Amino acid sequence: MTSEEDEISSVWEANSALSWTYIRFQQVSSAADCSLAQIQQVSPASLAYLGDAVYELYIRTRYLVPPKRLCDYHNQVVAQVRAESQANTLRMLEPHLSTAELEILRRGRNAATGSTRRINPKIYQQATSLETLLGYLYLTDIQRLTQLLAYLELDPR
Repeated sequence: MTSEEDEISSVWEANSALSWTYIRFQQVSSAADCSLAQIQQVSPASLAYLGDAVYELYIRTRYLVPPKRLCDYHNQVVAQVRAESQANTLRMLEPHLSTAELEILRRGRNAATGSTRRINPKIYQQATSLETLLGYLYLTDIQRLTQLLAYLELDPR
């Protein structure tokens, strides 16, 4: 077994957000060598687009073990990444956020101009603001992203 395989194996054993995020994102944390000033110019909608992908990949990975049928994976993931669940996640994380992170949430909330008939616009704004924060942290501070993901209480069943 290679050292990389040992490292990945230890992630599965530990099943921690810290290990998962570190291994998967350590090589992309430079955001393709963009400066912080360039990243701050990225629109909140674009950050939310990225944050949505980061969050869904994280959730998919967390539910991968123990093995299940694909439809069961899908149902668990959809339950976590839907806007209502993301709004609840945001409320859980808010006490742990810095002033700068709260400002990113505000920018993301204000960028959520789309509407959907399925959910309340306020819930949609909260979900978008969470995605914006996750996208921003993915590009700027993987360690902080890891800390926040570690706060999530996900039921692996």
